[in-house]
Amino acid sequence: MSVTVVGSVALDTVETPSGKNIEGLGGAAVYFSLAAANFTQVHLVGVAGDDFPSEHERLLASKGIDLTGLERAPGRTFRWAGKYHEDVNERDTLDTQLNVFESFHPKVPEAARNAEYLFLGNIHPSLQLEVLEQTKHKFVALDTMNLWIDITLDTLTEVLGRVDCLIINDGEAKQLTGEVNLRHAARVIRGMGPHIVVIKKGEHGAMLFDEKDHIFSVPALPLEKVVDPTGAGDSFAGGFMGYIATQDKTDFATLKQAVVHGSACASCTCEAFGPDALVLANMDLIKSRVDDFRKLMAF
Repeated sequence: MSVTVVGSVALDTVETPSGKNIEGLGGAAVYFSLAAANFTQVHLVGVAGDDFPSEHERLLASKGIDLTGLERAPGRTFRWAGKYHEDVNERDTLDTQLNVFESFHPKVPEAARNAEYLFLGNIHPSLQLEVLEQTKHKFVALDTMNLWIDITLDTLTEVLGRVDCLIINDGEAKQLTGEVNLRHAARVIRGMGPHIVVIKKGEHGAMLFDEKDHIFSVPALPLEKVVDPTGAGDSFAGGFMGYIATQDKTDFATLKQAVVHGSACASCTCEAFGPDALVLANMDLIKSRVDDFRKLMAF
């Protein structure tokens, strides 16, 4: 079973205590695709400017990612710049340039429309609705952010009523629901539409909630060194959705495995700047990380 992702393709400038990466390959759809491609066929839908380096496109294609839905538009590619503190859980956004992404309206090609699984990356909720109008999938997961919760809550609520799963961080879950307790927040979100809720907690891992109020929690894998956490959340989503697509089911046992496989992909991302470590990852490495999680969580 294949997965379609709709989201950003970017050039990121990132500074961390480990160094600096200038205009490296980035974007939510890129990280998601590179993680999910370890499991299944991925269709990427996004937009890049005419300045997007051809070597980045070749790299994505070399991983088997379908780029038919990657639009090339006149102008500059979306750019983001950020700086991480000594505690890499803290970062400052230094610059955001939407460029061609500002006028992006997703055009989903046939192969991407026919994918059984869809992930709506962190784009404006009105664009997420545009994608849903073009497609009909077996399972749809969604990402969002504090900005959309602040300024487009009505549209976001409409989208939430049409998806199966929401993947967000703990701060966004609290903001969206007004609940401080994450279990209560997940219950409120499920009342909005998604019957599955995954709440990411950064260095503290992730929590999974289903419609039967089952709960599963996984820690983050302790790493010797975190070089660059940019894209870890999107890589988590890619591993999560990729695993579900390979199993073609969403029972709680499968979802728990998906959370662990997603966490394994996220751990790979953090070990180098941009998606460099994720590009080198394969199923052998991911399975090894899953085994590490199994040892870490057994008692």
